[in-house]
Amino acid sequence: MAQKRGRSEPNFDVPEGQPGRRGDLDLRLSREDRAGGGDTRSDGRVSRQTGKRSASRGNSQGRGASAKRKPRRSWIGRIVYGGVVLGLWAVIGLAGLIAYHASQLPPIDQLAVPKRPPNIAILASDGSLLANRGETGGRVVSIKELPPYLPRAFVAIEDRRFYQHFGVDPVGILRAIGQNLTRRGVAQGGSTLTQQLAKNLFLTQERTASRKIQEAILALWLEHKYTKDEILELYLNRVYFGAGAYGVEAAAQRYFGKPAKDVSLAQAAMLGGLVQAPSRLAPNRNLPAAQARAAQVLAAMQELGFASAQDVKVALAQPARPASVRGGGSANYVADLVMDVLDDYVGKFDTDITVQTTVDTSLQATAERALVDELNKQGARYNVAQGALVSMRPDGAIRALIGGRDYAQSQFNRATTAKRQPGSSFKPFVYLTAVEHGATPDTVRDDAPVKIGNWAPENYSHRYEGPVTLRTALAHSLNTVAVRLGQEVGPKAVVQTAQRLGITSPLQANGSIALGTSEVTLLEMVGAYGAFANGGTGVIPYVVASVKGSDGKVLYKRADSGLGRVISPDADGMMNAMMHEVFVSGTGKKADIPGWDLAGKSGTTQDYRDAWFIGFSGSLVTGVWLGNDDGELTKKVTGGNLPADIWKTYMVQALKGQTPVPLPNLNRWRKAPETTASVANAGPAGILNQIFGDDVAPAPQPEAPVRRTRQQRAEPNFIEKLFGIGE
Repeated sequence: MAQKRGRSEPNFDVPEGQPGRRGDLDLRLSREDRAGGGDTRSDGRVSRQTGKRSASRGNSQGRGASAKRKPRRSWIGRIVYGGVVLGLWAVIGLAGLIAYHASQLPPIDQLAVPKRPPNIAILASDGSLLANRGETGGRVVSIKELPPYLPRAFVAIEDRRFYQHFGVDPVGILRAIGQNLTRRGVAQGGSTLTQQLAKNLFLTQERTASRKIQEAILALWLEHKYTKDEILELYLNRVYFGAGAYGVEAAAQRYFGKPAKDVSLAQAAMLGGLVQAPSRLAPNRNLPAAQARAAQVLAAMQELGFASAQDVKVALAQPARPASVRGGGSANYVADLVMDVLDDYVGKFDTDITVQTTVDTSLQATAERALVDELNKQGARYNVAQGALVSMRPDGAIRALIGGRDYAQSQFNRATTAKRQPGSSFKPFVYLTAVEHGATPDTVRDDAPVKIGNWAPENYSHRYEGPVTLRTALAHSLNTVAVRLGQEVGPKAVVQTAQRLGITSPLQANGSIALGTSEVTLLEMVGAYGAFANGGTGVIPYVVASVKGSDGKVLYKRADSGLGRVISPDADGMMNAMMHEVFVSGTGKKADIPGWDLAGKSGTTQDYRDAWFIGFSGSLVTGVWLGNDDGELTKKVTGGNLPADIWKTYMVQALKGQTPVPLPNLNRWRKAPETTASVANAGPAGILNQIFGDDVAPAPQPEAPVRRTRQQRAEPNFIEKLFGIGE
């Protein structure tokens, strides 16, 4: 019978002496076999008993367990490990911070350097710079135009590692901190030139951590986008130098009166040091501080090999000084006029433009000296504070224009904007109208009392000469004759004549127009006199000759233009003959220049409020006005004294070296030399004109007549007092 096979159970017994014997078999989990790396007690701590038991096992087991255990870190290792972890978190935090501030900037693909506001360079007729206009104060210059030491001055003092760093310079920051803490060497900031440019181009001037982060981000972008020289060129054209000057060209013109390409090493060092604190270091405000800073720049340049020791020695021995601009720079009055009319010639523009003017720098300087010197010498005595001068060619091209005594003190242009009564300088329009109605220089009119309604104008002398020629009446500015002529031709005709010659201000067509009671500007009057000087062609005064873009393209060029013929040759000859007599025997005799045929007219308004003198040769027309801005009366300033003195001082220099030009159409009507005294010189009035050289037009107001009272007529007048006539 077969033996019944039963189910066998697993047997883990092993023979004696074999490894893994039953008696030696331990199926408990060791510390290393447990999840978590070892036995734990109910309180969570590792059981030391298990560890001890494992250690007591066989050699092979003990070595295996020991090999699996990790050594405990030393305190140095823990510090290093902690530092690495903190550094990683710091990097992550910084990256997040940078990402946040970067998100506040425009997208990189949309980022672009903003356009620099256009500059308007205003040049004289010879191409020299008169002034800059616009927000920057100077044109853009290429780094290739500049002397090498000029950009190097900025690198030496502001960012000596400019060509080594990538936009942000950690080495430079640490060095600057060390130098500033130890106070050794030239004090430096931590911002690179690229960072400064980024701030100027894109950011505000606030000092915050957020702005510094954005500044660094933008600096990195600039370094990626542009070459080092392009960045330096952008910087030199954008940095602020104070006094409204943005860019090195504007600063060189502002402080040294020359283009940046012509500055010396000493001047370049001063400009380089200026950007640290433009207001505090401006050489025209704090020259010692500016020169001390420039010396630091020179030392840095020598240290870096940017300038030789000998050149630095010379620059230190002859430090830069700002150029002085006398009178606040009268050329600025010209520049203001250019800006007023520029829109008439060119439309909108977004790049630099150059405006060529008709102004002669030599004549401009001569005119300024003549006006300012006379006011400095005589202004207080005569109680006159202001003046203006306009000089132009007979075709209307302005050669000199002075709008006031000192532009720095007052930018109001009295030559182009101030409207004042011209007084007797308006009379040539009356006489021209009479000539065009048949009169001649030898036509006789009665110098006698005249009355229009309740208005009875008088001569300056309060005396009357009887019958006189128009030539004599205009030369000695007899008011009664001018009023009679005005009434004969009609006030409207006089107004039309003045307007035909170029007067654009509103004129009142009443009886007093003959004595110049309607207000006009000096520029209008000089322009109208230009028609007499050029033979009868009406002119439009102009100062802009051409306009060019930054690429040299001509945007505007003046063509010959004018008002056409406004005076016939005969009428012009007669007027020039009568106004020539003003210089021969009349109110302008003291302004005569030997060798030249001159013509013109003086003018003084009621109570000596305004004084004018306008005269011309065949090549130049010049007018002068003196008075006070608030209308305060002067102390007997007449057109024939101070204005005539200024006019002559200027014209002598302006005509110096030129061949005399005859007045057009004059010879036919020129007066023959006299052997006897003229009518006007025979009496007290003639003597007065020789002493004072002018008349004073009363303030005729037909609507509100002004007459001397009986008491006033009974009192001795100025003439009677002077010559002892009467009581």
